[in-house]
Amino acid sequence: MTKTGKLFIISGPSGAGKGAISRRVAAGGGAYLSVSMTTRAPRAGETEGVSYFFVSHDEFRAKIAERGFFEFAEVYGEYYGTPKAPVESHIAKGEDVVLEIDIKGAMQAVEAAPDAVTIFVLPPSLAELRKRIEGRATDSKEAIERRLAKAVGEIGFLPKYDYCIVNDRLGDAVDRVKRVMAGEIPKVTTEEAAALVRKFEEEKEKE
Repeated sequence: MTKTGKLFIISGPSGAGKGAISRRVAAGGGAYLSVSMTTRAPRAGETEGVSYFFVSHDEFRAKIAERGFFEFAEVYGEYYGTPKAPVESHIAKGEDVVLEIDIKGAMQAVEAAPDAVTIFVLPPSLAELRKRIEGRATDSKEAIERRLAKAVGEIGFLPKYDYCIVNDRLGDAVDRVKRVMAGEIPKVTTEEAAALVRKFEEEKEKE
């Protein structure tokens, strides 16, 4: 009997490390890392089919009309979305697919792919998340505070996910995601998820 792959949706707040985890999980053929489609022009160093699938606005809208996306959004006049066809092709060949995406996109994707396995990546603490965002040295103090407030709000979606991975050390977090994909880790319970949400809300209140 031919093995059928699974779709694993990995998301979490900005700075939690979901992108780095997803790339490492997919490295070496561990899974296919889903590639988004966009209408914006390629930037220096970006490769078609690796960085994005680059298409025209008309092509993107045609794909919307034929329900060809798991999720999509318009940002500053440009479209971004996760095309179904490449994902479904890899799954049909028995490969697992990793889709790294923000919380809003993940909620859309789950509606389109109810059999997907959802994984929420958490930082160890709000203080550590602040440290990571400040370490990027790309945001103003006000922007950092907005990011942290948004992160706490996004963590409120944790109970909607199947699994929770705390990214304390990247290598350990990658190993835990691989164990989730192998079916070796139990799902997060409603009580555990609620406790984690409260933990971050309380940390934010104490700041």
